[in-house]
Amino acid sequence: MLDRDQCLALDAEDPLREFRHEFVLPDGVIYLVGNSLGALPRRTAERVRRTVEDEWGRQLVGGWNHAGWYEQPLTTGDRIAPLIGAGPGQVVVGNTTSIAVYQAVAAALRLRPERRVIVSDLRNFPTDHYIVQGLAGLLGGYELRDLSEGSFEDAAVVLLSEVDYRTGARADVPAVTAAAHAAGALIVWDVCHSVGAMEVDVSAADFAVGCTYKYLNAGPGAPAFLYVNPRHHAAAENVLSGWHGHAEPFAFEADYRPAEGVRRFAVSTPHVLSFAALEAALDVWERVPMAQVRAKSMALGELFVELVGDRLELASPADPAARGSQISLRHPDGYPVMRALIDRGVHGDFRAPDVLRFGFAPLYIGYADVYDAATTLLEVLDKELWRDDKYATRLAVT
Repeated sequence: MLDRDQCLALDAEDPLREFRHEFVLPDGVIYLVGNSLGALPRRTAERVRRTVEDEWGRQLVGGWNHAGWYEQPLTTGDRIAPLIGAGPGQVVVGNTTSIAVYQAVAAALRLRPERRVIVSDLRNFPTDHYIVQGLAGLLGGYELRDLSEGSFEDAAVVLLSEVDYRTGARADVPAVTAAAHAAGALIVWDVCHSVGAMEVDVSAADFAVGCTYKYLNAGPGAPAFLYVNPRHHAAAENVLSGWHGHAEPFAFEADYRPAEGVRRFAVSTPHVLSFAALEAALDVWERVPMAQVRAKSMALGELFVELVGDRLELASPADPAARGSQISLRHPDGYPVMRALIDRGVHGDFRAPDVLRFGFAPLYIGYADVYDAATTLLEVLDKELWRDDKYATRLAVT
């Protein structure tokens, strides 16, 4: 097991060490919540200022043409595409992950009208399952089948996450995609907890959705993205037929006519200020070697598991290759434990009923950070610091 001096030596040799200076982190904080909200890139404030003062302030409505606002859903999509194994013209950015899930699943159902089964995972992030439940209820006549039943037969669409939000378990995307297709189903992958943490490849999938405010560091409320496989561009329908998905939005025609390609999955006016923050973050990510990110991610997670030992139950897979960039631990009083930990400068989060989550964002987390985080966690447990009454009341966001 490594000691702190050895961890500092690893940090000094880390090929990603210079990226740490790209982010703003408060003194005295070890931030292990990049799997929920990424840290602030230093360049973001200036990029947003430029959008507000130079583009909006001086160009006014002309910014839609001269500052590239109108094309942002596609131009930014092309910048995200390499991070998920996609090509130009295959990704559109805008709206939220929930809306993107709705669009993708609804489009898949229309492409398989003879089938009436939707397969999802009851352990999936709740919004995904809620959206499917709502869509099935609206359309009527659909059976919702849990992944645990182990069958894709008769399924129209399969909706799954590459990395489980609660445990960090990683799905075998190529194998599951091939199994779904062999059964005649279409597949939608949610890559919210994998994009920016590892090499992602959804090119064989039919649709994929993802957010940009976790590992991609685009900020709270940053726009989500939707990937549509080119083989579906001509036939897939956007059930949210907003005017930005129209073939000629400024023709102001009375009837909807879908645009060519992935543009048809745009819905409404892009959130320009949020796009500015996303573009600043992507300036960083376009320089990042993802293979190095994944290697460091696994090493950080393994170090944390070794340091914590058997003091807490490991909820994540033991094999580093079988999990994303987070470690989840179980404790019956997990919420007050996490609150006590945060008060001591180590920031993770809690997921009911008993899971403490620690996300490792390799661009700004180092080996010494992990050593200090684990040491502090053991202190909280050994001294039972979490029993303080002030930690019993739950905040709105856990």
